[in-house]
Amino acid sequence: MEGFNHSRVSEFVFLGLTDSPELQIFFNVIFFVFYLMTMLGNCLILFTILSTPHLHSPMYFLLSNLSLIDMCLSSFATPKMIMDFFAQRKTISFEGCISQIFLLHLFTGTEIVLLISMSFDRYIAICKPLHYSTIISQRVCVGLVVTSWMVGFLHTMSQLAFILYLPFCGPNVIDSFFCDLPLVIQLSCIDIYVLGVFMISTSGVIALISFLLLLTSYIIVLITIKDHSSIGSSKAFSTCTAHFIVVLMFFGPCIFIYVWPFTNFLVDKVLSVFYTIFTPFLNPLIYTLRNQEVKTAVMKKLSNQYLYLGKRTPRYPVQ
Repeated sequence: MEGFNHSRVSEFVFLGLTDSPELQIFFNVIFFVFYLMTMLGNCLILFTILSTPHLHSPMYFLLSNLSLIDMCLSSFATPKMIMDFFAQRKTISFEGCISQIFLLHLFTGTEIVLLISMSFDRYIAICKPLHYSTIISQRVCVGLVVTSWMVGFLHTMSQLAFILYLPFCGPNVIDSFFCDLPLVIQLSCIDIYVLGVFMISTSGVIALISFLLLLTSYIIVLITIKDHSSIGSSKAFSTCTAHFIVVLMFFGPCIFIYVWPFTNFLVDKVLSVFYTIFTPFLNPLIYTLRNQEVKTAVMKKLSNQYLYLGKRTPRYPVQ
């Protein structure tokens, strides 16, 4: 088997989401707006949490890290997809393609573990409130975040170890707007169907198990809050429902795409948009801006900034 340095393919060609020029314009405008709002929203949340002392608690520490990961996940492919709209041929180098696969699995693997950590944090806060401060300390939170990045890194390296030494001698056309493992493996010059299905399905199984763990934690939390006041129960139920919708939008496409690889369904391209573009956009809205404390802090920061700029604006006397 040839090493990856001897690969004959030097670049890959993206087909994108559609062949229609009108739809391409529509999608690029929509994705540009979503990407811009994702970056601005997550930057605002990060700035607010870091600059507000009373938000320096374990829950908000985890939320700030989720915002950071969402910014990374939204940026690994979306800017190139938007720029490709102005190119006649949508190409990416072999090294760039491998980098996209690395970053995709790093950020998704990290986010999966972080979402489980956040679920664990909420479970302790609601089900064991008297022990929360002793169980969930700042040190534990740092450990959870570091663990999530380590798991993401180990996961993506296990995927790359499988693909780096495959020979690619053509074709080099990828029916998507970014590189992903199932799409690239199909372009290999050797038949590795059984091994490829096993390796890729591992990611799907991990996502499925993680989703079931999160689902179980939400069910336990909802059962626990049933005995609380109706107002508290209603608020917790609303929060858990919103969180679960985002979790479903993130895990659903991952499970579908990776449990059944090499299917080439058109729906795969549509589903990939959800966890690379829509979910990073929705996370700050659902997880953070629905929180009254964060909303109040954000509005205070924005109003202070407005007043500061107003004071700096020169005022000229009326002639």
